[in-house]
Amino acid sequence: MELRQLEYFVAVAEEGSFTKAAARLYVTQPGVSAQVRRLEQELGQELLDRTGRTVRLTEVGAAVLAHARTALEGAQAARLVVDEFTGLMRGLVSVGVVRSCLSVDVPGLMAGFHARHQEVRIALEEENADRLLEGVQHGRWDAILVSLTGPDPEGLRLHVITDEPLVVAVAPDDTLVGRIRIGLEELRDRSFACLPPGTSVRTCLDRACLSAGFEPRMAFEVSDIGMLVRLAFLGLGPVVLPASVAAAYPRELRVLPIHAPELHGRMALAWRADGPTGPAARAFVSYACANLPTPADQESPETFIRPAGPRRQASQTGRPTPEYPLPARCGSSSSADAVPAPASPPAPHCSSRSLLPTSATVPDGK
Repeated sequence: MELRQLEYFVAVAEEGSFTKAAARLYVTQPGVSAQVRRLEQELGQELLDRTGRTVRLTEVGAAVLAHARTALEGAQAARLVVDEFTGLMRGLVSVGVVRSCLSVDVPGLMAGFHARHQEVRIALEEENADRLLEGVQHGRWDAILVSLTGPDPEGLRLHVITDEPLVVAVAPDDTLVGRIRIGLEELRDRSFACLPPGTSVRTCLDRACLSAGFEPRMAFEVSDIGMLVRLAFLGLGPVVLPASVAAAYPRELRVLPIHAPELHGRMALAWRADGPTGPAARAFVSYACANLPTPADQESPETFIRPAGPRRQASQTGRPTPEYPLPARCGSSSSADAVPAPASPPAPHCSSRSLLPTSATVPDGK
């Protein structure tokens, strides 16, 4: 039995797919399949059920999974002990980031840490909030940058970066424009454009609507914020976003505060409560906490919630006269109709501190 076989088996079990596991491990899919099959042959039992659309653990596989994780963690711990004795800061830091993370300068954070610890490799992955929380608790990531809309998750420690209200954003010619605030009940008969299930904003919206006595109707589900803004601008549904994100698109969106009920969202760095296992991961958490902002550094939430203003006059087509060109039609070769990028969002509103190295001393986390 080889550690590589256990690593591949754990990856397939967590991803529910040989293809996704191969992409995660940066190896070929046939290689993963072959190694897992050899492990099953050595143990004399099938560990995975391959008959469905997704790969699932058999009863034996579920029992083996915990032991496989323990073996891999033990091997990693042995490597870390050797590194600590030799005084080396090396290894791998695995970081998960919520999709469309606009509140944090993630590349700047990574560059600053890399400049201090050039022998440490950083693996960065994007995922939805629910999978990030599950993954960090199971050791897939050493730390995550995740959005939260509920109570603090159990078993994790948090460094909260932003804490701000969620708002409804609509097209400039929407009938709601001109309102000072809105209750979710008033959107009962509207179809939303929204982030997909598994994101914290979507979870918060679904929960709040059900508490108000209705199930929200979703016309569009997309994970790209720019596309979501474009859908809202074209009148294809109100969207619910963090206030600072909506404020980054003043030409395209009109913002309405939600008052019944008030919804809040947070962005946080999270890691296991018992701490990262290795010195490199501990150093990353220490560096990130020292350089990431806190809610005390951000502007007041009211700064991002401006009155929606009057409805913009519609053109003869019934849509508001755009403040930038509409997208080119399919098959059009004219670049004059292309949409330029939306107004550049402001620098992360919560801090003016640079994440690049300075002369200040940062704890190494040991």
